[in-house]
Amino acid sequence: MPLPKLQQIPPTIAAVVDYEPYARERMSEQAWAYLAGGAADELTLADNRTAFERLRLRSRVLQDLSGGNTRLRLLGQDFAHPVFLAPVAYQKLAHPEGELASVLAASALGAGMVVSTQASVELEAIAVQAQTPLWFQLYIQPDREFTAALIRRAQSAGYQALVLTVDAPVNGVRNREQRAGFALPAGVEAVNLRGVRPLQAQVDPQNSSLLLGGPLLAAAPTWDDLTWLREQTRLPILLKGIMSAVDAEQALAAGVDGLIVSNHGGRTLDGLPATIDVLPEIAVAVQDRVPLLLDGGIRRGSDILKALALGADAVLVGRPYVFGLAAAGAVGVAHVLQLLRAELEVAMALTGCADLASIGPDVIWRSAAR
Repeated sequence: MPLPKLQQIPPTIAAVVDYEPYARERMSEQAWAYLAGGAADELTLADNRTAFERLRLRSRVLQDLSGGNTRLRLLGQDFAHPVFLAPVAYQKLAHPEGELASVLAASALGAGMVVSTQASVELEAIAVQAQTPLWFQLYIQPDREFTAALIRRAQSAGYQALVLTVDAPVNGVRNREQRAGFALPAGVEAVNLRGVRPLQAQVDPQNSSLLLGGPLLAAAPTWDDLTWLREQTRLPILLKGIMSAVDAEQALAAGVDGLIVSNHGGRTLDGLPATIDVLPEIAVAVQDRVPLLLDGGIRRGSDILKALALGADAVLVGRPYVFGLAAAGAVGVAHVLQLLRAELEVAMALTGCADLASIGPDVIWRSAAR
C-alpha cells in the first residue's frame, strides 16, 4: 500500500530530485510507471538529464547586481520568473486533488501553468482556482467539431494561450507501463474529453501495416490544420514538440506565436536527442521573432540558466512538480517551484546576471580546445 502524503516537508528534501523516492512510496506501481517512465529503453529520458550535466557555467565576479530580478513578459503577459508547470495528464494519479493542487501552488509561487487536454479535473474548475496565467495544451481530436468546442471552453474560462502538442500523433512504445500493467483506475479519466466521438476504424484489406496507412494517422493533424486552428481562436498559438530548425522555420512561416522545444519528456520516440542539445540551432532559426520555451530534463535552477543562455525565454518542468504533488500535494509543488527559483537566482548572481536580459551564451563555459 502506498504511504500517506507528507504533512510537512522533511529537511532531507533539499533539492527537487529528493522528492522522487518520497513520491514513489506514495503512488501505486502502475501510476509510477505512467508518470515516471519514458519510451522504449528510456535513452532520451535519461539524456534529457545528462545533457544538462555535460554543460558547464562561466562564473563572473564583482558585477553590479543592484535591482536584479527574474521578471519577464511573454505574449503580452507578465510573469515573476521563467518557470512554468508543463502539461501533465491525469494528475489525480499522483494526488486526489490533482490539477487543483498544482494550480494552487502555481498561483502561490507566480508560475504560469499549462493545463493538459487530458487533465483529470475540468478545465473550468482549474481556471476558477487559478490566480496565475493559464495556457491550455491542446490535442486536436479527429472530431474537429469537438475540438472547436473545447477551444471555446478554454477561451471562455480565461485561458490566455493555446499550446498545440505536435510531436505525439501516436503514443510511444512505453515498456515500463506495459510491464506494470498500467490502466487508469476508477475515478481518473480525461474529463475534458467526455463526449468526444471515437475514431471509426475502417479496415483496408490491402494494407498489412499495423499503423501506417491506418485511420489513426489519417486523422492526425498536419500543417494544414494550423490554418483551421487559427480560424477557431483569437488566442496566441504555441507549438510544443519542435526538435529541428526546419520545423521551427515552417512553424514561423505558418504564423504561430511561440515554440516549445520538447521531445515529450522522452515519452514518444526513444533515441531523440536531448532538448537542450537541439535548442541552439532552433534559437538561431527563430532569431527572437517569437517566444521560445524548452522542457525536458530540468532538475536544478542552474539548468534553467543554461537553457536561457542557449536561447530559451522560459522553461517548463513536468516530472519534478508531479513528484512534489505525489509526495505532499500543493505544498510539495510549491516547494519544487521555490527551490528552482532560488537556485536560479543564486546561479544568476554567481554568473554576473542581474536579470534575464543579461543572460547570454557567454554564460556557458567552453573549453579552449573545442
